[in-house]
Amino acid sequence: MDWSDLQYFLAVAHGGSISRASRTLRVNHSTVLRRLQRLEERLGVALFQRLPGGYELTAAGEALGSQLAGVGEQIERAERQLLGQDLQIRGSIRLTSTDTLFAGLLTPLLAEFREQHPGVQLQLVINNSFLRLTQREADMAVRGTNRPPENLLGRCVGRIQAALYASSAYLAGRPASLPLSEHLWVAPDESLAHLEQAAWLAARVADEQVVARSDSLVGMVDCVRLGMGVGLLLCPLAEAHGELVRLAEPDPALDTQVWVLTHPDLRRVARIRALGEFLYQRLSADPRLMH
Repeated sequence: MDWSDLQYFLAVAHGGSISRASRTLRVNHSTVLRRLQRLEERLGVALFQRLPGGYELTAAGEALGSQLAGVGEQIERAERQLLGQDLQIRGSIRLTSTDTLFAGLLTPLLAEFREQHPGVQLQLVINNSFLRLTQREADMAVRGTNRPPENLLGRCVGRIQAALYASSAYLAGRPASLPLSEHLWVAPDESLAHLEQAAWLAARVADEQVVARSDSLVGMVDCVRLGMGVGLLLCPLAEAHGELVRLAEPDPALDTQVWVLTHPDLRRVARIRALGEFLYQRLSADPRLMH
């Protein structure tokens, strides 16, 4: 038996008429009749006597009704309980982002969100490549990209800028007028070749001038801080270190949008919606991003 057919049976049994059942179920009169007829045909018995004053249960209908006693209430109670749990913002959220965004922007915000919603468990996946949310490698992503995947839902919270930096110790032995081509450089490796910063460097800096490459923008900051060379660094990371000197103003062409993304199937899950809205509000007001 189909549970949805049994719901129609119970509505008629409790209401005593097709019209009352249709109002309870918020469907039209003919739908109730059709579903009731389908159930009787499947069972091979008549469940009601059609009388001028309404519908009365047959012996078979009374037997079925006694077997279903309380089932509808149990299902409604389970739905209310699950809805209540969801509204309480509980459960696990698997969030992926880059080491750059975790280190520079996200971790303090996630700690604040956890204080507001202690029933949430955060699984943080630090990965500099896009995980496929469609395969549930993660529930949400915060990503720096100017081309977000079309199959995901999301909102842009701002732009992160990049500029040239070097440490004061590195610059101490070099004239301020030294051409870029004569500096030593810290650069991203091939795993970050998709970044605008990587293309900018490849067009202007010879390979022999690059003394260190990293698959992490956070790692690049550390190398530049230690005086290994000049680097095209993300401003929110570089500005946190007083020993770094900005050599030029950020080029808008190198700006990277920051997106809060999730899969469309998860957009109505309360905990996902709550974290997404929280991150959007906080990041949209973060002065380290351009808005």
